[in-house]
Amino acid sequence: MSIVFCGVCSHGPGITARTERAEPAARERLMQSYARMRQALRDARPDVLVVIAAEHFANFFMDNMPAFAVGMADHYDGPIEDPEWLRIPRTRVPGSRDISLRLIQGMMQSVDLSYCEEWKFDHGIMVPLHHLTPDYDLPVIPMNINCQNPPLAPLHRVYALGQAIRHAAESMSERIAVIGTGGISHWPCTPDTGLINEEWDREFLRRWAANDRDALLDYTDDATYLDGGQGGYEIRTYIAAAGAAGGAPGEVWCYEPIPQFACGCTVGVMQL
Repeated sequence: MSIVFCGVCSHGPGITARTERAEPAARERLMQSYARMRQALRDARPDVLVVIAAEHFANFFMDNMPAFAVGMADHYDGPIEDPEWLRIPRTRVPGSRDISLRLIQGMMQSVDLSYCEEWKFDHGIMVPLHHLTPDYDLPVIPMNINCQNPPLAPLHRVYALGQAIRHAAESMSERIAVIGTGGISHWPCTPDTGLINEEWDREFLRRWAANDRDALLDYTDDATYLDGGQGGYEIRTYIAAAGAAGGAPGEVWCYEPIPQFACGCTVGVMQL
């Protein structure tokens, strides 16, 4: 079997924590797009969901910051944040150690990985799951890309990470879904929080939808920092998803620059 679903979406905590503050029409378009993705994911009938995310010093810090890490456990707890603030109840999310192990073994044929048998989910995973698998009935394999602290993995290695997911999935019997989740331009926890570079976002999404590998890898971290903020490093999650799509193009179902959510909110699906 191979990958049966591949998409991307935003995970800003404000999407759940401050949902009522957004302009109603923009918020409704975003929520409708999450609902559309939720149904598309169900229709694909996956056995497991790989979530490529960028966590926020919840599990990894300066003393241990792997470039790529994959969860290998039978369950995960989240959110690690205050559930009353995030407005997502703390819950136990199912995993599958067996499927994770086999996926990791397949991926390690071409990329180097760390693995984690314990993992606390923060908003980077819990916000997407809240919208896409609200019953938490689909086993999840978390995958983290360091998007926090340089040195960061070069973008060609990030695309190769996605390709490794696809190649490993092709040798497995399970139906595997993949979601990359992050912001595009955003400046979290700075005086510029709420700033969104819409032009830069739309150009990146154009490249992502075309699955134009050369154009996606043409970004430098210095330019991304200037144009997309320190949160812009999370384009890596979208690039990995593009790599997992096997060259297939994508379609952007939603892009809404919502300052109250502190990011350009995106939902997109690869046309496998």
